[in-house]
Amino acid sequence: MPYWRISGLYGFYFASLGVLVPYWGLYLQYHHYSPAQIGELTAILMATKIIAPTLWGWIADKTQQGMLIVRLASLLSFLCFALILLEPNYLGFALIVFSFSFFWNASLPQFEANTFRYLGHQTHYYSRVRLWGSVGFVISVIMVGKLLDTISPDYLPKIILGLFLGIFIVSLWVPQAKSSDIHTDSCSIIQVLLRPEIIAFFVVCFLMQASHGPYYAFYSIYLEQAGYSKTLIGQLWALGVAAEVALFVIMHHLLKYYSLRNILLVSLFLTSLRWGMIGSSIDNLILTLFAQCLHAASFGSYHVVAIQLIHGYFKGSHQGRGQALYSSLSFGAGGAMGSLYSGYLWSDTTANLNYFIAMGLSLLALFVAWLYVGKD
Repeated sequence: MPYWRISGLYGFYFASLGVLVPYWGLYLQYHHYSPAQIGELTAILMATKIIAPTLWGWIADKTQQGMLIVRLASLLSFLCFALILLEPNYLGFALIVFSFSFFWNASLPQFEANTFRYLGHQTHYYSRVRLWGSVGFVISVIMVGKLLDTISPDYLPKIILGLFLGIFIVSLWVPQAKSSDIHTDSCSIIQVLLRPEIIAFFVVCFLMQASHGPYYAFYSIYLEQAGYSKTLIGQLWALGVAAEVALFVIMHHLLKYYSLRNILLVSLFLTSLRWGMIGSSIDNLILTLFAQCLHAASFGSYHVVAIQLIHGYFKGSHQGRGQALYSSLSFGAGGAMGSLYSGYLWSDTTANLNYFIAMGLSLLALFVAWLYVGKD
């Protein structure tokens, strides 16, 4: 397994997220977009995950050339995003966001599927590879946070472009893994999707990501309104991902002693606690720090469990589409809904309401998971 090449691609991909996710809303606010428009533009970014991963996943499963798709998607996302430098109006900006994210969102599911082919039956070591993505996120979010206290947010697109170019260059060095079980699943993809446990699992994923809408779209703006500097905002984002890295380091040990179901249920409960704390105590630095540490549960342990469940649910030639559906229905549909409701409800006086709605969504996800997911 080409460990460092795979880890490097994770590093660059999530380093770009470390710039785009925390500071995207601040960049749009700097250009005088309203909260509703910020929510809409973030929703477009998420909504392309509904279509793009599924389409490219189907092509990847038919061609068994997932890494070729990763390279092509990375190059096209770079070229499309470069059009932001032309400073278009709102409609043009929306079209650029749609075009670049259509390709950018296609690459990660296929890269995840390629990683699992390399891991084979040692899927519990996934977190050891994936942690380098979190390291890339931490480095970029801290560095850019410090930069934004001294430079204009107008530099953000150029920084993101440099990282997108890095994704493409590193992807050229990652070889395509051979699938050892292409013909092992005799069921059609429709038969797999109609299993009640899988339907419930995707409902949980949708609700979980919808609950993250106010966090990904408006958390930096929320912190800035509460008086936090951009440097401290970056450090808070980094703390959350550092907690995630620590979780990834020990995750393979936890998987030896606890079932995927139990880890999922605890992750969903702690996510609900996190949103409640952010909604009620944003002015309390100690509680804000603790809430950020819970990112280890709301993303870290949850994502590792979800990825492993997908790998178990979708066998052989269905793997690419399985990973794509996970991305489409959770990060895509769920993330888009979360961005929209938070954008339309956001104001200086009702910002915390969004996080109480998020808490309700994650509690509902916990209830569905407790009833249906992983009982066998």
